[in-house]
Amino acid sequence: MSLNIKPSADRVVVEAAAAETKTASGIYIPETAQEKPQKGTIVAVGPGKYADNTGTLIPMLVKVGDQVLYGKYAGTEINIDGKEYLIMRETDIYAVFN
Repeated sequence: MSLNIKPSADRVVVEAAAAETKTASGIYIPETAQEKPQKGTIVAVGPGKYADNTGTLIPMLVKVGDQVLYGKYAGTEINIDGKEYLIMRETDIYAVFN
């Protein structure tokens, strides 16, 4: 899915995965006790960052559609067309799932 938004520099827009609503043993977790998800899908990617000393463009390592793992408090929550997304720098991403 691609949004009608283009992040600047080395930023990405991530659609967070749904929070867990049930434990492994089958107990339902109320909305107030659910933890903020730490993984999601990239929906938009910026062009990359320019190197300070040479001025050359450092391309992004992630692409639209990648499943990523990020920090618990990474990024800024934004609302686009009534849907919640996170916008963060590429360096806030810890890993990419295959």
